[in-house]
Amino acid sequence: MAETSVDVIKRYLEDAIAAEKSFETQLKGFSEEGDNSAAQTAFRQHAVETKRQYERLTARLEALGGSSSGAKSFLAHLFSLAPKTAQIGHEKEERTTQNLMMAFAVENSELAMYEALATVAETAGDATTAMLAREIQAEEKATAEKVWRLLPSAAIEAYDRVTAGTGNTAIPTGARA
Repeated sequence: MAETSVDVIKRYLEDAIAAEKSFETQLKGFSEEGDNSAAQTAFRQHAVETKRQYERLTARLEALGGSSSGAKSFLAHLFSLAPKTAQIGHEKEERTTQNLMMAFAVENSELAMYEALATVAETAGDATTAMLAREIQAEEKATAEKVWRLLPSAAIEAYDRVTAGTGNTAIPTGARA
């Protein structure tokens, strides 16, 4: 049996809500790790923004006659596992860099998720949902850019910490490409 356009939009909204809830939890955890105050602040701020995003998405879902059941979508599951996987084999001092890398990847995944939601909503003639998706997508893009700007200094800081006192800061001549 074919789904209605509203059913499809509701499913996309449910996925976005589940993904945002999952990522909010990760962001809160990221904000408590490491000692890079700029990254910790960015993670805390985005956790608050993420909560507002899923509240807006939930309100839209309810306006369409749906409800967030609390069931996790595939996207939410993927977003929740990725940070743990990214940190395998890295030192504690590299945690902030790894968290920033994961946040950047998730933000870009969310850009794609909101592109799909906006496109489906536009195709179905649901301008309200499309506008909401585009607004949140713009917020995600701004956050991805902020995270990107934090990465180089965090990576240098991590490098300095893990190589401190080793005297091994240069790449051997034969190892250079």
